[in-house]
Formats: sequence, C-alpha cells, structure tokens
Amino acid sequence: MSKRLLLLVALIPLWVRADVTLAPLFTDHAVLQLGKAVPVWGRAAPDEKVTVTFRDQAMHATAGKDGRWIVYLGALKPGAPAELVVSGKNTLRLQDIVVGEVWVCSGQSNMEFRVWGPKGDVYRVDNADEEVAAAHFPLIRHFKVERAVADRPADTLHGAWVVCSPETVGQFTAVGYFFARDLQQKLGVPIGLINSTWGGTPIESWMSEAALKSDPAFAVVDERWARALIDWPAKVAAYEAARAAQDKDEAAAKAAGPAKYADFLKNKPWLPPPPSPTSPEAPRSLFNGMIAPLLPCALRGVLWYQGESNDSRPGEYHALFAALITAWRQHWGQGDFPFYFVQLANYAGGEANGTNWARLREAQAQALTLPDTGMAVTIDLGDPDNVHPRNKQAVGRRLALIARHHLYGIPGDWSGPVFKSATREGAAMRVQFDHADSGLLAQDRPPAEFQLAGSDRRFHPATARIERDTVIVFAPEVKEPVAVRYAWTNAPEANLFNGAGLPAAPFRSDAW
Repeated sequence: MSKRLLLLVALIPLWVRADVTLAPLFTDHAVLQLGKAVPVWGRAAPDEKVTVTFRDQAMHATAGKDGRWIVYLGALKPGAPAELVVSGKNTLRLQDIVVGEVWVCSGQSNMEFRVWGPKGDVYRVDNADEEVAAAHFPLIRHFKVERAVADRPADTLHGAWVVCSPETVGQFTAVGYFFARDLQQKLGVPIGLINSTWGGTPIESWMSEAALKSDPAFAVVDERWARALIDWPAKVAAYEAARAAQDKDEAAAKAAGPAKYADFLKNKPWLPPPPSPTSPEAPRSLFNGMIAPLLPCALRGVLWYQGESNDSRPGEYHALFAALITAWRQHWGQGDFPFYFVQLANYAGGEANGTNWARLREAQAQALTLPDTGMAVTIDLGDPDNVHPRNKQAVGRRLALIARHHLYGIPGDWSGPVFKSATREGAAMRVQFDHADSGLLAQDRPPAEFQLAGSDRRFHPATARIERDTVIVFAPEVKEPVAVRYAWTNAPEANLFNGAGLPAAPFRSDAW
C-alpha cells in the first residue's frame, strides 16, 4: 500500500469504522419493562442499518448523522430469560435478559444505604448477615449508576446489571431491595432496580434545567449557589484542616481501644466538603450526570428517599419536590408513572424539639396532591441520634404496600392513620382519621406527642386517649382549644398506629 493511501486511510473519521454500541443501561442480566413499549438505543456509524432482535421481535433503525439510533420493542410479557441481539456492521449478544417491573431508586444516603457493611459501618441494615445469607432471588436485578456530575445533560453513564445472590446483595440499595423482595414474591415476575443515588445531596442537584426554570421563585437556588462558591479556596483550606483534626482524633480513639473507637464513630460529626463548581450539590448536576443518561428507558415507577439535606429550608421543599416529580415525568414521556417516596424519620438534628424536620415532612406530604404519588411514613423507625435508620426492611415493605394497593390491585392495608378533621368538644378536641377502620392503638403507653393550642397560638403538651377510631386530646393549660398537632417535632416519640400496625402520619390542624 502506498504512503499516500495509508495517509488517506488514517484520515478517515473514526465514526466511519465505528461499531454499533448499546446505551450502558443494556448489559447482560438486564430487566426490560413489561407491558409497554421498550426503547433500545445506542450509537453506530451515520446511516448504518441496525436491527434489534428479542424473542419474536425484530426492530430496525437507521443511525442518524450524529450516529444515534433507537428502536422500540412492542409491549413485552414475562417469560424465560432470552438473548437480546443487536446487529449492524458488528453483532452484540446480551445474555439472560428478563422482562418484569423496572423501578428507579433515587435520592440521597438513605436510599444509597446498602444491605450489608462491616460491623460499625454506617451502611449496615438490621440483621445484615442473615439478610445476605437468605438473598437467593435471581429474578431481582440491580443496576448501580456510578457517581457522575455534569454541567449539561450527559448521554452516557457507567454501571452493569447484577443478579441478586448472597454474594452480590450486600451492595444493593437496601430500601429498593426489600421493596423488590416483597413485590417479587407477590407478583412472581422479575424486578429491576436502577440505583441512582448520592449521599448528602439536596433536591436541587436532582432537578433538571426545565424544572428549575418552571417557577421564577426557583431563581433563589442559583443565587444561593453562586454565593456558596465565593471564597472557595479559603473554604477548602478550612475543610482540609477540620478533616486532618478529625483524622487525628479518630486515630487516638482507635488506639484507646474498641469501646472508645465505637463511641467516636457513634458521635463522629459529618464534615461536608465545601461547594465547588464540580460538587454534587450543584443545581442540576446529578440530574445531568445520573438521570439524563437513563432517558428514555421504560420503567414502572420511581422510589425516592431524600430531604435530609434540605432540612434548613423546609419552606422551599414542597414547590421544588413537586417540580422535580412533574419534570421527571415529562422527561421520561411515559405519563404520570408512580412516584412513591419516603417521609423522613424522627431525627433530632441537634435539636430534638425543633420543627424544621416536622415542616419538611409536611412539605413532602403535600406532594400527595400530584397524581399517582404515595408516601411511606417512617416516623416510628428513626434514631434521634442517627440520620441513617437501620430498619430498611420496614421502609421497603411500606413502599411495597403502597405499590400493591395502588398499582397492582392486591387487597390489604397500605396506609397508617391520616389526619381527617379535628372538632372541639368542650375543653378537648376529637381527632378523626382516614385509614383507621381497623382501629387505633398506642404502643407501650397512652398516645404520645400530641399538643394543643388555644387562640393565643401557644402549644402545650397534651394527654390523649383512644376512643375506637378517634383520639380525644386535652391539656390543662388549654381551656378552649382551637388547634391540635401530632408528632410535630424533629424527633418525636410517636406511638399511634392503626390495627394493621402502620404508623399515623404527623400532622397539624393549624397553618400557623
């Protein structure tokens, strides 16, 4: 071959010789959504003919000038694992592809929380060793999206589908896994979990540009972020000094013996790194890096557990959360798919009797006005001194109960008591609830954490007693009550349940 010809060959653009590729979400062991069109997409050379074959379907596409291609498989039914074949100038063969229910699990650390970690680790569920040993569920699959920050919507990510087993389940999202385990046993179909999470991140990180532009009030998000980046070098220096001091204290505690070290770990403060232009706390950054690349995958719904990082600004949360839900549905283009979320548990946050967390829980509950939403109440599951409750089994089960009722039509109780009304009866107030048909009960002692106020708007601790499916609340200091609250602090010792053992949601009858 002449030197001139060799040079011409070398100058041929790489895309001319490009192999057909699949989006990273498509790997061996993947779960495809049942009952709806399933987009399959990837890259190839411009104008390359691509064929996707699965079971008895063969769908064709031609790559565009930018090399992108997409096909839509027709609605699929569960069945035996099968091979998915993608053919162009080359051929890709994916093995052990199943059809079932696909759920995106997102949010911050309590959704990221793994099934297993070594003793003393933050991420370790109750009875972790036993849970791992029993995790023989090959029809539950997990895709962990690797952490990524982007300043504009990305079109790729890193991850792989993993089959559930005792060897793998330890790294699964615990809430997602226990949700999937419940549903898989009830439905008998594969469950796929797409775990896109990052601990310590605010809701703004998970919102798209469209969501943050949907309300002029959201301009404060970018304004606040711009202020946070001022004096960044000085903030980095202070952070590094604090980390060095903490590392020194940790080494001393470890040298002092297991008891001292365990006490240090229990009380070890979290030192958040300072904001930077590439921080996961940056508005849009995680939507762009960890959600946008999933689009437009077919899914059944979303499980969301987040809010702790917005506890200092509860007044903003309702509007931001509603905008996130609405925008995600619009971006996916699959209608108002189910969006089920976890209401924050009881946690002191340095002030057990403060109300920031109570107000944020209320903001979360306000999202229930959107269609096809559901909220798992966890006010009884928290640890006032630990922002990461370990009983993720109950959290997953409560989300599954919501899905069973709303989505799959399986009979059974799915909600604890929800405030309906409060009426004055002399010096007391009678509180009525929805979801109390099975009766009300208080664990361990009479109903606790009720408060009453009169027209002076000063709340006082109140005594409560159960009368069938209502609660009578009274306080000696309040002769003419006009408002009642329940579990309205950061870390209440809430103990009111219905007969199904599901906790009453925190509430207030006032809007003060």
